[in-house]
Amino acid sequence: MKRIYLDYAATTPVAPEVLAAMLPYFHETPGNPSAIYAEGQQARQAVETARNSVARLINARSDEIFFLSGGTEADNMALSGLVLAEGCKGRHIITTSIEHHAVLENCHFLEKQGAKVTILPVDGDGILDPKAVENAVQADTAVVSVIMANNEIGTIQNISAISRITKQAGIYLHTDAVQAIGRVPVDVQALGVDLLSISSHKLYGPKGIGALYIRKGIRISPILWGGGQERGRRSGTENVPGIVGLGKAAKLAQSSMVAEAERLTILRDRLIAGVLTRIPGSRLNGHPTQRLPNNANFSFDYVEGESVCLNLDLAGIAASPGSACSSTSTTPSHVLLALGLPQHQAFGSLRLSLGRWTTEADIDRVLEVLPGIISRLRAMSPMLNKG
Repeated sequence: MKRIYLDYAATTPVAPEVLAAMLPYFHETPGNPSAIYAEGQQARQAVETARNSVARLINARSDEIFFLSGGTEADNMALSGLVLAEGCKGRHIITTSIEHHAVLENCHFLEKQGAKVTILPVDGDGILDPKAVENAVQADTAVVSVIMANNEIGTIQNISAISRITKQAGIYLHTDAVQAIGRVPVDVQALGVDLLSISSHKLYGPKGIGALYIRKGIRISPILWGGGQERGRRSGTENVPGIVGLGKAAKLAQSSMVAEAERLTILRDRLIAGVLTRIPGSRLNGHPTQRLPNNANFSFDYVEGESVCLNLDLAGIAASPGSACSSTSTTPSHVLLALGLPQHQAFGSLRLSLGRWTTEADIDRVLEVLPGIISRLRAMSPMLNKG
């Protein structure tokens, strides 16, 4: 029986079209984009073509796109680069309790450098009230950072409502759009954001490459120093094959996103309904409708998510207890705790994320095997059988 991959939120397979576009830049066109000879200029042209493709996907100018190593670096550059440029000492940052660790840990670092950080709560569905942002703004607030679509529970925030508040207050707005890009429409003009993080391997591109959108005119300090590539914003020889792959992935997303989102929403809803109907003591985490079309996150009473995933793996199904970046952690998900779940439910989470190669038969297979797995694990659970 073929294996079923349901962890597209952790990483996506590289699309065949993307791989084909990348291959020549590993050997046939080996130039350094900074070189003045023909091979270098071919590489430079490939980089700029990809930059245009990424810009079109999010309705930005091409000179507002900066390539770097991925979403983590983009989040770090957005916050550290901006706050350092503004003068870190005494500056204020606003973020939320359900951000990716690349934002939260960077905020902790900046606190040690003298910045102040306010972490706002969310409701039980993972939604941030824009009014909370307005109430948190201080005279020295430099930036607000709110994740557009949460990587664990898939909840989508009302970024445009938040941007109206930040604009009126004259402060910057950054959003981590790593999970949203390629899955839902992302238009930086409509959203009103000033900085936006992108990661290639979440939209069928290669790992190790991403981008940061920086609205024209924003002053931001580099966090890497060297040769001054990327117009002085990000030093280091450009990863040409990776950039080409990200550009091709962006083009594919622009042409297929709407139809694919509709297809995945149908499969997602089939999965959610099936799990909640067939497994007593199950809970959907995140907003029931204001969520990514490919995300379904559940909690099950009296079981641990890691055990569920191991049993699914034995059944030929790849899934995750939560964020791939913290899958080895022995602590419960900070996102689920922020939703108000007790620790035992936060430990019992399962994230199933769908993608390009997910079929109805895959969903039906999960619904066939998952109830039995939960039942067997509960039968062995000391929490359920402590009496």
